[in-house]
Amino acid sequence: MTLAPADLDALISRIAEGAAHREAAGIAPFEQIDWIKQARLGAYRVPVAEGGSGAGVRELFDLVVRLSHADSNVGHLLRAHFGTVEDILTWPASPRRERWIARVAAGELFGNGNNELGAKHAGDFGKSTTFTPEGDSYVVNGTKYYSTGTLFADHTFVTGVTDTGVPVQALLTLSTDGITVEDDWDGFGQSLTATGTTRFESARVPAEEVTLPPEDLSSLPRWHLGPFYQHYLNAVVAGNVRSVLDDAVALIRSRRRSFTHGSADLPKDDPVLQEVVGEISALSSAATAVVLETADVLARVPGSPTDEAVHEAALRASQTQVVVHDLGLRAATALFEVGGASAVKRSANLDRHWRNIRTVVSHNPVRFKNRAIGDLLVNGETLPDNTYF
Repeated sequence: MTLAPADLDALISRIAEGAAHREAAGIAPFEQIDWIKQARLGAYRVPVAEGGSGAGVRELFDLVVRLSHADSNVGHLLRAHFGTVEDILTWPASPRRERWIARVAAGELFGNGNNELGAKHAGDFGKSTTFTPEGDSYVVNGTKYYSTGTLFADHTFVTGVTDTGVPVQALLTLSTDGITVEDDWDGFGQSLTATGTTRFESARVPAEEVTLPPEDLSSLPRWHLGPFYQHYLNAVVAGNVRSVLDDAVALIRSRRRSFTHGSADLPKDDPVLQEVVGEISALSSAATAVVLETADVLARVPGSPTDEAVHEAALRASQTQVVVHDLGLRAATALFEVGGASAVKRSANLDRHWRNIRTVVSHNPVRFKNRAIGDLLVNGETLPDNTYF
């Protein structure tokens, strides 16, 4: 089903209504996600012939920016879903691919079950989650953290190891007995993304849904979805900066008091404050522009996932993150220069933009990105090949 532009516009506008209130009141966006499922927006990248909208990579990242502008939490919590769909789209023709594509086309969503605490590195997924073969299925046991979006999903992507230590991955349906999703995320930003804990206690998954690696791990190519997952966060930030601009314009228009040493009686006529709004506008425009330009680079990966193409995508996504990190936090801070003391009231909730952007960009500190990029350019050192790059 192709989603008409007018219908998409209406859906995004509907999601935007009350977003600030939901965040302030802690109201999880279950209703908004139901609308997304009904509209089958999760099939945005699925070809039209297979029941989707047939959108390109650039169109998808534009959608993420727009959704994050409407509701930062909603844009972010769909990250695992769209990443999993990208993976499924690369699968060779098979009954399994047809089965999962049909589920996506029907509006079903994916969450994630990757991150674990206690590992030596943040990217060491699955090492304490076990898949034990038993008949024609595997029994899964383990605990995953930072399961963004899983509370709202129908299925989840899970990593782990077999009883012999072989790394595996699988898609599990969340209604399966033995799976519990907890909404225990307590971050000061992106508070409604349900980035909580998922527990697997003797949960069964059919063996046909479990993917094992080749015997020779050295034959594995560079992971093509790494840049996609990282750049997705850049799009979320760009959407947030659009929201900053909205609030800056609304704030300066609504103010009736100026400073005694201001340049005009009404803040909206003050050239200094107008300059701040203009700056935020430029930051927003630049953030969106660099996100979409980089999306064009990522678009070359699905058609030819060579190590060279994936490495170039990783470089561009990382460079974009460094820039968008700065643009986003600058804009969220500048917002308070448009307002007086009343702008910092909790009831104004204007700090949500800084908190949300700070939370998103904390996924991968730019200091490490900059160092890796510098090592590449100075010494020719290949960029890291993991889910964080």
